[in-house]
Amino acid sequence: MKVCIIGDGLVSLTLAKMLIQKDILVEILSGKENSKYDKSRTLGISKSNADYFNKEILNINNILWNIRNIKVYTEKNLKEEILNFKNNKQIFSIVKNFNLQKLLFKNLKKSKLIRFKKVNDYKNLIKQKYNLIINCNSKHEITKKFFFRRLEKNYNSFAYTTIIFHKETNNNTAFQYFTKNGPIAFLPISENQTSVVYSFKSRNKIEISEIKKLIHKYNPMYDIKKIDECSCFKLKASNLRQYYKDNILAFGDLLHSIHPLAGQGFNMSLRDINLLSSLIDKKMNLGLDIDRSICHDFTINSQDKNFLFSSGIDLIYELFNFESKINSDILSKSIYALGKNKFINSSLQKFADKGLRS
Repeated sequence: MKVCIIGDGLVSLTLAKMLIQKDILVEILSGKENSKYDKSRTLGISKSNADYFNKEILNINNILWNIRNIKVYTEKNLKEEILNFKNNKQIFSIVKNFNLQKLLFKNLKKSKLIRFKKVNDYKNLIKQKYNLIINCNSKHEITKKFFFRRLEKNYNSFAYTTIIFHKETNNNTAFQYFTKNGPIAFLPISENQTSVVYSFKSRNKIEISEIKKLIHKYNPMYDIKKIDECSCFKLKASNLRQYYKDNILAFGDLLHSIHPLAGQGFNMSLRDINLLSSLIDKKMNLGLDIDRSICHDFTINSQDKNFLFSSGIDLIYELFNFESKINSDILSKSIYALGKNKFINSSLQKFADKGLRS
């Protein structure tokens, strides 16, 4: 059996690793062998997804930094947390995109079941007679041909990402502030480095010097020595209407992209990979080849859940966005009261950890 993956991003490489462990030949189509990753970008990986990655994909414990506590604040009260999630071992983990990409790529290069090839057009791909084509590339011809209909929301915001270098500290608490300009998150990645993601509401990019001033303003506890270079990208949310065409399955951010406030984008894709893996196993256990029916089964089992989960993240954003516009902290007080309830607190943690899939 032979599968084609279009794109060489993190989701593509993770998919490829999952597939070759089932003795499936994988061809990764990319314009270049090794995509360059912005070293200021980080990923949050939930505990259940980290466990899945370590067990079924590749052991990445050496590059993960575990978070044991999450504290949430609002602009109206920067001193008193409205939500606090705790776990003595791990709630979720942070990893640098670059480190994960480097580790996956190095591992895949060792396998005889992996081939890296140049991007082919639609007609040439069809001639190859792949059992399955998985498209993770939003700019490929196939995307423009089949996967252009989507529900899309423009947040009129830019996400600014950077790394702050600070004095060494016991750095296992993540901080989220819902400010008047949008949410800013401080995400530890080591004892002396913390990733910052600021989703700033503005139709145009603002000066990096202004972002750095705001990082100092909302800095929860760090003795900052240096703020690294900032990167930024425009924020949009989208959900694809059509998941597949024949034996071509859309995947990753092409299927769903969400606001980064909860760090759930890559987690959604990991849950999709887990689901796709189980569907392929069912086929192979029956002695059947994988074919277009996999695309149908995947869609039936994931599309509604992905849409509902994406909508839930957007609702959280809009609730806090609404409070920032009104002269009242009634929402914060209500959330504070709910967060103190052990069942509700546990349910929220479960939602962030596993999404809508048990």
